[in-house]
Amino acid sequence: MGVRHGREYADILKDLTEAVAEIEESYTFFEMEREEWAALASEDRHEVMEALADDVFFGLGVDPVIEVGKGTITHNSKHHIIEVTQGEKVTQIIRLV
Repeated sequence: MGVRHGREYADILKDLTEAVAEIEESYTFFEMEREEWAALASEDRHEVMEALADDVFFGLGVDPVIEVGKGTITHNSKHHIIEVTQGEKVTQIIRLV
């Protein structure tokens, strides 16, 4: 079962890409080291974060809570949103409808 959404997937992906890029050490999701991440060009970093956002979006259809770096991404199906948190603080809300 996937994440149900009414917004265009491209718009959700753009918002989710920006949100995961703000999570501390999000690159560790792909088992990258800090040095590897630092060596990437800005454009390459964006591509990695977009791939991460895509993986997380489809992963949320199986598991509604996914740990990414020092953050957590949660699919709240009741409210049709994805919440991105770091610690106790919600840092981003991505609307699905």
